[in-house]
Amino acid sequence: MKKVLFLCTGNSARSQMAEALVNRFLGDAWQAYSAGTDPAGYVHPMTVEVMAELGIDISGQHSKSADEFRDVDLDLVVTVCDDVAENCPLWLGPGRRIHIGFEDPAKASGNRGQRLAVFRRIRDGMRTQVLGILENRERG
Repeated sequence: MKKVLFLCTGNSARSQMAEALVNRFLGDAWQAYSAGTDPAGYVHPMTVEVMAELGIDISGQHSKSADEFRDVDLDLVVTVCDDVAENCPLWLGPGRRIHIGFEDPAKASGNRGQRLAVFRRIRDGMRTQVLGILENRERG
């Protein structure tokens, strides 16, 4: 089984979504992990909520430090931060690195419905892009 680490800064939203999506939909071929260079200490409640809409329970997840994965034999490390708006973390451990940028839904403004819409858009974009890239890597 191949191993992928989704890396961001806080590990409270985007990388958590990617980890859960891969483990749910590609779990027969990929084992996903997520971490942050500066862990937030929690998983954003709206991340938990929008993942539950897909039947994926991440309520027991917590933010993790990238340091926990330095010695894990990874096949791929994916940074998911929006490199235009943020500094993406640099990965110095094992594994090929790629970048797929997504805006940080935790920074969304507006009322609850508007913020949830941003979380859903990021989740759905990840479902399409991240799963598509890993499925292509699986095929060869």
